[in-house]
Amino acid sequence: MEFEAIPGVGEKTAAALSELDDAERALREGDVATLARAPGISEGRAAAVARGAIRRRHGDGGDFLATDRAREMYESVLGLLRARTVTDYAAKRVATFYPTRSASRIEEVRTFVERATDRDPDPAVLEALSGVEPLAPAPTRRVRDRCLATVDAERYAEAEAAFPELSVEVVDDARGLAELARSYATVVALDERFAGVDVEGDVRVRPDALERPDEIVPERVLAFFAENRGRILAAAAVHDAAGLDPPCDLDELRDALDRLDDDGTVVGDAELDRLVNAVDDLDATVATAESVANDRLREAIRERDVTIEGTDFLSLVEQGARVDSLLDRELDDEYDAAVATAREHLVDALDLRPEEVDFAERAFPDDPSFPVEHGESVVSRLRTELKAGRDRRAARLKRELAADLSALREPVESLLGDALELDVELAVSRFTDDFDCTLPEFVGGESGGNRGFEIEGGRSPLLDVDFGDVDSVDYRVSGATLLSGVNSGGKTSTLDLVALVVVLAQMGLPVPAERVELERFSELHYYAKTQGTLDAGAFESTLRDFRALADGEANRLVLVDELESITEPGASAKIVAGILEALDEQAATAVFVSHLADEIREAADFDVAVDGIQALGLEDGELVVNRSPVKDHLARSTPELIVEKLADGDDSGFYDRLLEKF
Repeated sequence: MEFEAIPGVGEKTAAALSELDDAERALREGDVATLARAPGISEGRAAAVARGAIRRRHGDGGDFLATDRAREMYESVLGLLRARTVTDYAAKRVATFYPTRSASRIEEVRTFVERATDRDPDPAVLEALSGVEPLAPAPTRRVRDRCLATVDAERYAEAEAAFPELSVEVVDDARGLAELARSYATVVALDERFAGVDVEGDVRVRPDALERPDEIVPERVLAFFAENRGRILAAAAVHDAAGLDPPCDLDELRDALDRLDDDGTVVGDAELDRLVNAVDDLDATVATAESVANDRLREAIRERDVTIEGTDFLSLVEQGARVDSLLDRELDDEYDAAVATAREHLVDALDLRPEEVDFAERAFPDDPSFPVEHGESVVSRLRTELKAGRDRRAARLKRELAADLSALREPVESLLGDALELDVELAVSRFTDDFDCTLPEFVGGESGGNRGFEIEGGRSPLLDVDFGDVDSVDYRVSGATLLSGVNSGGKTSTLDLVALVVVLAQMGLPVPAERVELERFSELHYYAKTQGTLDAGAFESTLRDFRALADGEANRLVLVDELESITEPGASAKIVAGILEALDEQAATAVFVSHLADEIREAADFDVAVDGIQALGLEDGELVVNRSPVKDHLARSTPELIVEKLADGDDSGFYDRLLEKF
């Protein structure tokens, strides 16, 4: 795929995407988590790139949202969806849903919705999702016990780039390799020429090292899984709670993670624990063993009836007198027992294996002496053996665990991806449930037949009241229409409902209504109410906007809220009439909210439809209205209702004369 062909992707972003192994799949599926793993690409940027790739795949080059108010409605929709996500990922991912004229994209999302609305937003699943995040890159940790060696300068550069954890050395021959082997526990030779070379130390010839990094640096794999342990376990919990089919055996995955500590070291191996503890405790254990032997021998000397008094014997010893012959003659058995106790303590305390016991035997001499002292050279050799055993064991366990976890790398990525995508699906499911949504039906439009929209039982979740208290609205429009009604009667909220329904429908998402039919509009133009009369410059700019609108595509939806406020009422009526004429000629669907319906209808050269939000009267000073616009009905104004109320029961005739003026 040519990444720079994606709308909004430049050279830098394309280069970052090229570093991903499966960028094309991620772009095709809108996989924001994978795209965000590209260097320098945030999740928000990844969502924008994914949206651009979707547009390109569906040949969707236009911008459905043609005005600021239309874009605000879209952001409101995203806000409703984001409020129902648990993870930051899903909050970004919902931005890959966008309103479009593309039938194939709408159908693609509707297929997603059908799957999503089958999901049960169980609280246990939502709780499990709270711990799920996209996989994080592992920190690079320096490994100092091994190095790479090569005779080739070019391979040296490749190895340095591929293995930032290791030192890379250039050698000329086997002698140089042998020198490295004396400095490092393991040397990995990258050149085939070293095969069969007999060098003392752990030297491995691996010409394939660059292709098998996990085998050369198992710490890399372990660091990755240690860094992401919490995320992985949370994703596994999501699969359990939601009953999803996991891409790997979760018990096997959990067992492997149980063998890994937070710092990337292997845990849970009894033999490694024994060796680690033995190395750590060796000096203290040897000292204790000496004390045990000397305490026992000292007690025996005190109690033994020898040629000289025991106290005098101790005094001689403390003065440095030679007592070997006396010990040999008088306390031979007691000395052997004391040394045996020291050796036994050393073996038991360090849990030495049979092959290591010989060091304990030789650590304390057979020749009698007092005080008993260990042989430092023997203990040093025991320390070396224990450390070597520890390091060999740790290295083998690292390789084995890294091999097990490497095989789980791709399944784990799928595990996390599926859990994160479930959050997106559940957000759509919760949105559908919370606002009693249904999938709309697309009819007519570009293929002919009926135009416009029909909403039954629509309720807007954007109103500042509990959704359950929102009055439902029925409204259908085909062609250019004026919407009249009293102040605060719901004209603007009706426009908002229409815009919301159309934006959701053309995103492919369910709409908050009992039933909706609409044509697939090419654009949405929504103009909010202007605050106050415009000055000459702003007025001219507004007319230029509508001039461009008059030259636009067919089958657009145009929503305008009280355009007459831009200038004097008389001029406004003529301007609105002219705009409606142009839209009628284009077969556009339009709803213009206006208090000048009569004047506009008189100025227009075609029969303008006028709908009205019918006022039912005033009760306790509060306006009572039928929120659903009535077709072919010019709604009465609030002043007319007040005058009518005052005229009722008044005999003066004043209010009746005022009422006749309406």
